[in-house]
Amino acid sequence: MDGPHLIYFSDPMCSWCYGFSTVIAAVRKAFGPALPIRTVMGGLRPGTEEPITPEARATITSHWKHVREATDLPFDERVLAEGFVYDTDPAARAVVVARREDPEIALTYLLRAQQAFYAQARDVTKGDVLADLAEEVGLDRVDFIAQWESEAARQETWRDYAISQRAGVTGFPTLVAGPNEEGVFGVVTRGYAPPEQVVAVLKDWIDRIAA
Repeated sequence: MDGPHLIYFSDPMCSWCYGFSTVIAAVRKAFGPALPIRTVMGGLRPGTEEPITPEARATITSHWKHVREATDLPFDERVLAEGFVYDTDPAARAVVVARREDPEIALTYLLRAQQAFYAQARDVTKGDVLADLAEEVGLDRVDFIAQWESEAARQETWRDYAISQRAGVTGFPTLVAGPNEEGVFGVVTRGYAPPEQVVAVLKDWIDRIAA
């Protein structure tokens, strides 16, 4: 992307990123296409193979409680049923495929996947569910599945994880903005912050680079 833009390090199965969806919506409403947002998948738990344990479920749902308290977003804990494998790679790869179509569609798809997983208890580790969501945001189902199953998409997704690591991103969500007049990017927020706070920071930044 050329000109001022945001890079959003996220994961579709990260609960605080789900909470941050309200912030992304506020940013898109405030700035529209004048401030594009590129998603980069952070890699929360890619490649997980073991089913979730009762102890892990209790830890995860405690995080969900904090997100719900901060954002009032709905959660349906039934998705964490016995035998569920919390592999974040399939959903992250789906966002990457959507991003190939358009960065804005990627953001829309990310939000839809978050809603499906957290609020509707849909298993977004499954290809058929991810394809259903792709259709909902206007993507061709057959083409989406073909790309999602490809080795190229897998490699592209893991490159995202590597980019996050090289950028020093250790938690999600992380939002950075740039470039400034020196070509440098700066952190807007590491972790969740209220929508009004993030929008205010961005307005101040845009005013300064426009001066």
